[in-house]
Amino acid sequence: MTQKFRMGLIGTGRIGRVHAMSINALDNATLEWIADPFIAGAEATAAEFGGKVTTDPAEVFASGEVDAVIIASPTPTHVALIEAAIDAGIPALCEKPIDLDIARVDALRAKAAASPVPIVLGFNRRFDPHFDEVKRRVDSGEIGSIEQLAITSRDPAEPPAAYVAVSGGIFRDMTIHDFDIARFFIPEIVEVTARGTNTFSRDIEAAGDYDGVAVILRGSKGETITILNSRHSSFGYDQRIEVFGSKGMLQAGNIAPTSVRSFNAESVEGLAPYQNFFLERYADAYRLEIAEFLRGVAGEPFRSPSFDDGRAALILADAATESAKSGATVAVELA
Repeated sequence: MTQKFRMGLIGTGRIGRVHAMSINALDNATLEWIADPFIAGAEATAAEFGGKVTTDPAEVFASGEVDAVIIASPTPTHVALIEAAIDAGIPALCEKPIDLDIARVDALRAKAAASPVPIVLGFNRRFDPHFDEVKRRVDSGEIGSIEQLAITSRDPAEPPAAYVAVSGGIFRDMTIHDFDIARFFIPEIVEVTARGTNTFSRDIEAAGDYDGVAVILRGSKGETITILNSRHSSFGYDQRIEVFGSKGMLQAGNIAPTSVRSFNAESVEGLAPYQNFFLERYADAYRLEIAEFLRGVAGEPFRSPSFDDGRAALILADAATESAKSGATVAVELA
């Protein structure tokens, strides 16, 4: 008989609801508790997916009715909630970033490393079936040793100005996913060069942030990683990777809602626009991310990103922010 894991969810904003949907899609998980200081959000989520509601996460940890929690609350709450999960002996999957301040992350690092229960980070793109297939084929030696990695990530539309103001900036909010994917393929990164641009959004510029960035990372073996980000894309969610090695190359391209092509007098090989929402593009990844986490909860071997993976991504984001401001290349140590 398949074990049913009782899940707690902290935070019912956009990403919290994504996790609620993902839990609901799994045969071996049920949503038991939902915490949000905005109780209406918790109640709406419970009405759709089940579970008891509270405004206080401490009630979830003390309930004795959850086997694991997902932390999808605002970033400033993450460190305290991870620590509360460790103290309660409850495995936790926390959304990125751990915090915007690396000092607060480092203050929790030893405790997270010594945790008797899994503490993992929500870098869902590692579990995208297309990216994961590329990684498995790279690991099999199909393209030899990696020499170059190219990552493109563009959102369909810029986020609300209120969100940008508290996001920590594009490198910590958006590019941090790409920093983790970079380390998924090339774990040892030693150098960061980044440039930011303001070409279309006055709101983002007014917030002191960039609407587009270009990043070059250097690996310890001389590998080159390039990352291109934009806060808008007129043709939908633009998510691609290319891994070039000594024996060949592997690519994972964009996903369209259909593979049907149109041929007529105006165009040939016409396709529908790419998927226009992150949940459409990464629905499988979010579900598989939780499924992998639950393997760890069950005591089985698992490969979820660790607390230190989250720390390394934040170090790279901080270095990119510094590089974009100063114009200089920044050396990094991720150990």
